[in-house]
This record gives sequence, C-alpha cells and structure tokens, in this order.
Amino acid sequence: MLKIYNTMTRQKEVFKPIEEGRVRIYTCGQTVYDDVHIGNARTYSSWDVVVRYLRYKGYDVFHVQNFTDVGHLTDDADQGEDKIEKRAREENINPWELVDKQIQEYWQVIDNLNIQRPNISPRATAVIPDMIEIIKILLEKGYAYEVEGNVYYDTFKFKDYGKLAKLKLDEEKAQARVVQDPLKRNYYDFALWLNARKGDQIHIMRWNSPWGEGYPGWHLECSVMGMKYLGETLDIHGGGIDHIPTHHPNEIAQSEAATGKKFVNWWMHAEFITLNGQKMSKSLGNYVTARELIDEHGGLVVRMGLVSGHYRSAVDWNPKVIENAKSNIEKIRNCLNNIEHSSGGNSETLKSAIKEVRSSFEEAMDDDFNTPRAFAAIYEFIKQVNSSLDNKKEILNKARDTLIELLGVLGLDFTKKKGFDDKKINELMEIIINIREQSRKEKNYELSDKIRKKLREVGIQIEDGAEGPRWKITT
Repeated sequence: MLKIYNTMTRQKEVFKPIEEGRVRIYTCGQTVYDDVHIGNARTYSSWDVVVRYLRYKGYDVFHVQNFTDVGHLTDDADQGEDKIEKRAREENINPWELVDKQIQEYWQVIDNLNIQRPNISPRATAVIPDMIEIIKILLEKGYAYEVEGNVYYDTFKFKDYGKLAKLKLDEEKAQARVVQDPLKRNYYDFALWLNARKGDQIHIMRWNSPWGEGYPGWHLECSVMGMKYLGETLDIHGGGIDHIPTHHPNEIAQSEAATGKKFVNWWMHAEFITLNGQKMSKSLGNYVTARELIDEHGGLVVRMGLVSGHYRSAVDWNPKVIENAKSNIEKIRNCLNNIEHSSGGNSETLKSAIKEVRSSFEEAMDDDFNTPRAFAAIYEFIKQVNSSLDNKKEILNKARDTLIELLGVLGLDFTKKKGFDDKKINELMEIIINIREQSRKEKNYELSDKIRKKLREVGIQIEDGAEGPRWKITT
C-alpha cells in the first residue's frame, strides 16, 4: 500500500483517492519573473516522480500546475511591488513580454530535465473572472471585507486558520499589525484583491472589478485554479516548505470558507536546496539556475542529482552531487552496454533477481516515494546483472527492460543517446571507428589518439578489446 506523508497530520497515511483509480493533483508552479533556479527544478522534479509513480501503479492522474503571472508581491504580507512588474521595469520591457519570455524558458528547462508536462498549466490571468466570483462569495459570507478598493480575508472569522502550519493567532501581534497597516483588521489577514492605485503609482496589469480597477492576491490564484480544474476537494496539493507558514494556510482558509468542504486530503511539501552549505541567494553570489547546470553537465546528470535525495530531505548542492550523478549514470550505462554486447548463455539466475528488484523498488516508493531506497535496489540489481551475463539472452533483455522501466519512473531516460537517433549514431560511430582503426594501421597514432580524445569530450568512450574496438555513451 502506498503511504504518503501528510503535512496536515504530520504522519504517513495510506493513500486513498476520492475517486477510485483517479488522482487529482495540484502543484504550485513558477512565478514567471525569473529563470528556474536549481531549487525550483528540484521541487518540480520531485512532483514529476510522484506523478510518474502514481501512473506506474495504474492511477489515472490529472495534474494541474499553474503559472503565476500577476499578484505575487515582493513581500508575502501584501507589501512591496509585484515581482513581475518590478523585474519588467528593471529590464525596460512590458510585463506581458517578460511573462511570455520566462514561460518559454521554463518549458525548455522542464523538457531538458525530462519532467512530464502537466495536463493543464493555467495562467493566473486566465481565471480573473473566477477569482472575482470567489471574492463575492467570501464577502457575502462575512469572511472578507473591503477597504479603499482592497478586499482582505478576515482570518479571525475562520475557526481553523493556520491549522496546516500549526499557527496560533496572537492578539498582540494582530494589534501591532493594525497600527502598521490600518487597512487590515488583523495581523494574519491577507489580500484577495488589491487596488491598482498606490499613491501616484498604478499597477500596469489590472482588471475591472466591483471594487474598482485592481488585481488578485497571490494566494487566491492557486485556490481558484485548483478548484476550477480539479473540483472543490483535491487528492494531493504539493509545494515547497516555504508555502507552509502563509501561502497554503491562506489557500485552505479561502477555499473551505467559500465551499464549506475540505480543500485538500494530502498536503505534500518539498525541502529546500542549499548550495555548498549556504542558503541560495543572489546577494551571496551562490544563486544557480537550472539552465546553467544543464548547459554545463547535461539534463540527465542534473536530473539524476535532483531526484537522488528524498523530496522531504534537505539537499546540499555541491560538486560532489554532480560527481555522484555522473558516476551513477556511468554505472547504469556500463550495465546496459554489458547486456547489449553479451552473447548470453544458458543460466537463468536473473529470473528471481528481476522479480526482487521490482518488489524492492515498489516497497521503497510506496514508503512516501523513498527514492534513495529505490536507487539502492536498482544499484544492487545492476551488480547482480553484471555478474550474471551468462544468462539466457531473453532473460538479459528482460533485465534491461526492467532496469529502463524503473529508471523511467524516476524520470531518467536511458533509451536516448545524446539526443541522436540510435541508427544514425551507430552508423556514424562505425565510420569514426573505421577511420581510427585505419589510422592505427598506418601508425598515425596522433590522429588515432585525437579521435579518441574528442569523442571522450562529448561523452563517448572507445574501448579496445580482444574482439575489436567498442564504444559506449558515458554521460
């Protein structure tokens, strides 16, 4: 049975979806003002593993992940500027142009990391009318109040506000907050709709509403997009641990107040990444984008590094992570190459090992998607395969197919070879090897060594053996 850790209850619970055989999952997506950094990539890769494994288990998964293209301010307390408008001004471009540019870059990164695209990727700006309707309901029910064109959610009206984060509302803090921001009644109140005008400034991205020109609050967006496409109660909602204190409690409060129903059954949260032991920050000079790492090491290596740790465990991203990822990829490729070049034998010892690796893999993944244990089972299986190449060829091929399938659940595609068509790269390598062999016969060792060196630089290794030269992909 699959058990998933539920942040709401702080324990693992046997997963049972609302509708048998079907899973509705919503994950918080990118605020499209900046490039995808390695922390974002880790979270999106984690949810990809969750979705892939649920599908592997036979569930019909419907996954929604949003784009926040308006309303996410520089301060979660509804202060500061809209992140998109601020960045657009810095780059001297229109905010809508910035959004389109960042979404295009986002999809390139997602594809490079072999992350399956969600079933729907709605933009917040596409559901403005739906947000306005939810706000009207909250006002009618007394959960919200309007002040000078702003609409705020009254957290003291919602009995269990903060239950996800285990917050206790503090009256003294509430009083202090009212002094600092007289438009809000209570410390924890949050914006559902914001007036487009702030002093002499006017928000470029704005819409008409019953409360005047304005734009939605960040928290409202996810509630509306989740319920619009998945229904009033979701099976799973995922996000980063930074969403636990504010964003997700606000989603719960507004959603449950509006519908009178439980918003989410399983809350899942991914841990942060640090860089060389430090919190990732541009001011510290250790802010790394996924694009930089992909361009330097390749999508497969980065993906391996991202999913090797458990999604609820903090990961320190340092050179050793890349080294280990490359080493493990080499280990897997060597095993696949060994199978490919083995002529087989009469042994059948791998039959039980194939069953065991699948069982161990599923046992690990059923335990809250424990990828480290899943990888351990795979690596043990690789050892068994490498020492059992005398098995019948059909059994070796079954071992190969099993290995590729299980790695695929983790989003690691070992069927591709450097992005080339298999037939074409085989033909090309045959020509290159023949040229190298001819140069060696002619004692032109300089050319022979140069060919070998250049191939190694692009991740192809030539090995000279008794049966002639062999080549393999190393990264």
